[in-house]
Amino acid sequence: MNLKKLKPRQSINKAFLKLKTSKTAFEHFQSHLIRLREQIDAQESEEFNKNLIADFLKKTYFDPNYFINTKGRNDLVIHNGKNAQSTVGVIIEVKRPTNQAEMLKQDNINVKALQELVLYYLRERITSK
Repeated sequence: MNLKKLKPRQSINKAFLKLKTSKTAFEHFQSHLIRLREQIDAQESEEFNKNLIADFLKKTYFDPNYFINTKGRNDLVIHNGKNAQSTVGVIIEVKRPTNQAEMLKQDNINVKALQELVLYYLRERITSK
């Protein structure tokens, strides 16, 4: 299987490219992203870094309208509503930065992180409808 590498601009729906972002919102996002990158610790556990990512997502956009937490075996999920009873909109699989063997690479996507994401997606889709 050959994978086609896309630039971020090519992979985003064209409708999103038309949305304008205010300078203030962009700077807010940028400052939190810089802080996240400074706080990520490759020697720490997956749990430590997962909490940093959840905090970043909450501070930059999703809080208070979307509930972010774990769900079952899913590392992080973003719900489509303000509580855990709402449907799941996004599933995030987190690995330690030093765990290169389980993360996707352009020449090898058949790795644990993707397999887990597909499993969690199917469970959500079939079990939770």
